[in-house]
Amino acid sequence: MLSTSQSHRRALLRRISAGAGAIGLAAALPLRAQAFAPRLVTIGGAITEIVYLLGAEAQLVGTDTTSLYPAAALKTAKVGYMRTLSAEGLLSLRPDAVIGTTEAGPPVVIDQLRSAGVKVDLIVADHSWAEVQRKIVAVGRGAGRESQARDLQGRLDADWAAVQKEVAQRTGRKPRVLFILAHGASPQVAGENTAADAMLRFAGGSNVMAGFQGYRPMTAEAMAAAAPDVVLTTTQGIEAQGGVDKFWARPELALTPAFKRRALVHLDALALIGFGPRLPGTVRTLAQKLAV
Repeated sequence: MLSTSQSHRRALLRRISAGAGAIGLAAALPLRAQAFAPRLVTIGGAITEIVYLLGAEAQLVGTDTTSLYPAAALKTAKVGYMRTLSAEGLLSLRPDAVIGTTEAGPPVVIDQLRSAGVKVDLIVADHSWAEVQRKIVAVGRGAGRESQARDLQGRLDADWAAVQKEVAQRTGRKPRVLFILAHGASPQVAGENTAADAMLRFAGGSNVMAGFQGYRPMTAEAMAAAAPDVVLTTTQGIEAQGGVDKFWARPELALTPAFKRRALVHLDALALIGFGPRLPGTVRTLAQKLAV
């Protein structure tokens, strides 16, 4: 018959053995079974930025070609341009979730992803601060990082409120600004219902092309009639045109007051018209440059 001390020792050994078995079983399970971390594909540079800000970059298995920031995003697998996606390319990455905006497509590809069991979350792009908020919520939900997303949104909301106050306190005439999208051989100007138009309003400027919707080709007649004080474009647009001097060499611009003053502002395209987490800082920078 076992003594009381022997019984205690055997009971302890059984508990230790059971614990070791549980640890061994956990080690044998796949990582995704132990702590599921959704595999993400992001469609849109702003959404990709948010993934990095939430510390979820290890879950990122693919991005679209507009995802150029931060620099680490350049090394991710690319699934093509956001409007011309391929279901085969996306599914080859085995994503659990695809997060993008309503600009992503074509629709048939989105339907194929959903049919394959991939969770697809498309955020409405309406060029507002609410759009940025929706992107943060969507990434937090998709990555399983809701708490970090709430913290990020709180910080950015405070900065956005401060920027709005700063711009509202500016006095004097609103600068008349022309936005030119010059990434290709045929530059276009931005009218209403565009990201550029919204940015100009946020920064306290006046869009000289507010009489139409979307983008139109840049013409000499339109430049003469618009008479902008300042031209706004993207840094990538300047590079695509061969530099600042070649940008100004376009004959249409010679008809504007901005040309006489060489009044040109250019900012990173994703920061300027991507409507991502850098929006408050970009509006602040743009407002300062337009006020000079």
